[in-house]
Amino acid sequence: MTKLPKKVRIVEVGPRDGLQNEKQPVDTDTKIQLIERLTQAGIQYCEAGAFVNPKWVPQMAGSDDVFNRIARDPNVVYAALVPNLKGFERAVAVNASEVAVFCAASEAFTQKNTNCSIDQSLERARDVINAASAANIPVRGYISCVVGCPYEGEITPEKVSYVAEKLLAMGCYEISLGDTIGVGTPASVVAMLQHVLTVVPVETLAVHFHDTYGQALANILAALQIGVAVIDSSVSGLGGCPYAKGATGNVATEDVVYMLNGMDIETGVDLQTLITTGHWICDQLGRQSASKVARALSG
Repeated sequence: MTKLPKKVRIVEVGPRDGLQNEKQPVDTDTKIQLIERLTQAGIQYCEAGAFVNPKWVPQMAGSDDVFNRIARDPNVVYAALVPNLKGFERAVAVNASEVAVFCAASEAFTQKNTNCSIDQSLERARDVINAASAANIPVRGYISCVVGCPYEGEITPEKVSYVAEKLLAMGCYEISLGDTIGVGTPASVVAMLQHVLTVVPVETLAVHFHDTYGQALANILAALQIGVAVIDSSVSGLGGCPYAKGATGNVATEDVVYMLNGMDIETGVDLQTLITTGHWICDQLGRQSASKVARALSG
């Protein structure tokens, strides 16, 4: 474990990637309170919303109000996911700290998800990145399906490297590698990361694991050992996996922080406050927390 980082940045995706999969409506006040509670727990990077078509992602319809009304901490990054220039303009209008663009390493997934090819999705991302660069707004890039796809099956590391290299060259300062359906294991994750690292420096990488098969923490440890120091996670494991009925989705932030605390890796996040926040949002949603740590410490 000689390459373990001393500090890890947690990217909290619950208010966006987590809530966007909820079938029940989540009101703006609840979203705002969730974001503010998370930052009070020490989260310094929060995905606060997405400027996407509400026809396709109805839960993100109130993102303008969320950004306009949250009590902002000057030390916190409030990021927004944007699919195109129109979404970017909306994000700029509400003073989003950063924006994120998204692509996939799977041709079939890209066609199903955004009705275009991988290369076309990269061109859409380029338009946003160029506009953001002109406005001096940082851009983060997401790559979905980095080890497996619900339509294509196994994804080769070469496909991930291709998209990652393009996004970095376009101007993304960080690239988040997402195991969208949670099929990765430490072996497949390490193979993918080692290939990506031939074209992208480790300092620009983040990992985004889903826990569908219970592999997320093991995969995060494997990434840490390679030197990755940015981890995407979702409070209480909010966010189901749309391709595996009843399966869990994002790895729970509480579980990640507990593991990192036990490894003496600094996060700046207060675990108990985070657990309290997780239980609060689960009460609002009428569900039990998917965090094993939250259940164990509250049992």
